[in-house]
Amino acid sequence: MAPSDSVFYDSVSISDNFLSLSDPAQFTPLPDTWILGVADIVNSTGEIARGRYKTVNMVGAAVISAMINALGGRVFPYVFGGDGAGFAVPGEDRGTARETLAALQSWAEAEFAITLRAALFSVADIRAAGCDLRVARYAPSTGVDYAMFSGGGLAWAEEQMKSGHQTVPPAEPGALPDLTGLSCRWSNSPTRHGQIVSVVIQPVSGSDEGEFSDLAQSVLSVAEGLDRAGHPVPLKGPPMSWPPPGVDIDAHVSRAGRNLLLQKMRLTIGNMLIGLLFKTGMRLGQFEPDHYKEMVSRNADFRKFDDGLKMTLDCDPATLDRITRMLEDAQEQGKIRYGLHTQQEAMMTCFVPSATRDDHVHFVDGASGGYAQAAAAMRA
Repeated sequence: MAPSDSVFYDSVSISDNFLSLSDPAQFTPLPDTWILGVADIVNSTGEIARGRYKTVNMVGAAVISAMINALGGRVFPYVFGGDGAGFAVPGEDRGTARETLAALQSWAEAEFAITLRAALFSVADIRAAGCDLRVARYAPSTGVDYAMFSGGGLAWAEEQMKSGHQTVPPAEPGALPDLTGLSCRWSNSPTRHGQIVSVVIQPVSGSDEGEFSDLAQSVLSVAEGLDRAGHPVPLKGPPMSWPPPGVDIDAHVSRAGRNLLLQKMRLTIGNMLIGLLFKTGMRLGQFEPDHYKEMVSRNADFRKFDDGLKMTLDCDPATLDRITRMLEDAQEQGKIRYGLHTQQEAMMTCFVPSATRDDHVHFVDGASGGYAQAAAAMRA
């Protein structure tokens, strides 16, 4: 592998202008030698119907947190999809990716009785199939940046995985991925303006890239008229209650083979102390609660380009109607497919390497089905 390939992602420029990323020229092709990993939950709609969407989100985010830890914090492009995730790594990391995905599948089954499927594809094979894989970087704050994908390669790989191609088999029972830093202690953020809207928009096969760019720009311009462009998490951070709503899930994630009840007790006590700090605003060492909460909101990934456009917006009825009419018109003209799901709250799943730095990552979705339900509506 050429040395330039191994450091490719470090060389991709970082933009703080999300609207500019509707332009295909802002995306850079990944090297042929790189590997794309994809994973999602089998029958996620059934799990959602059982009221397990917080668990579904946690398992989806676990794919990313496990890879971050497996690569020792090295930067690489990834995207959270609600009930799954995608990521790309240099070819030399194929073995690490395979081992991590295998362990995640075994862990998800053991801890949550959830079937996670996963697959790996070379970027060269994606291009040989007539698709591409291009990436951009967007920084919602000075603390983090998120990858954006285009070219159709990610969507193609997901369909191939669902058809049983290039799948990664689960590891033997007892395998444990490193999920240090993954948590979901925040309460859901209620809508402040009408509804929390999860939107998934994809170009149809063979459609003109420029036409999709124009539509994305138009939709985003409408959303820009919302409070904070529709950001569903309050500026001062999401609410926190005690006991935290996700403590059972957190215990399964963090116990690493330890007794589940004891781990739940540890987390409950720890979260009580954390909640006290947030309530009083009291500083503890280098940890500043008020600053941390503001960075949680700034760092949240409530919109993304993921072989299309995905957004979770706090939306008023008039704006929702405008966006829906735009999408209906484009779909009737055969330019796009789209799905939309409304709910009353947004939820967040977090990866926090250190609470004293600003590089903590926060994945946002609708709290009652979100992206998974929007994608299901799109397929229907």
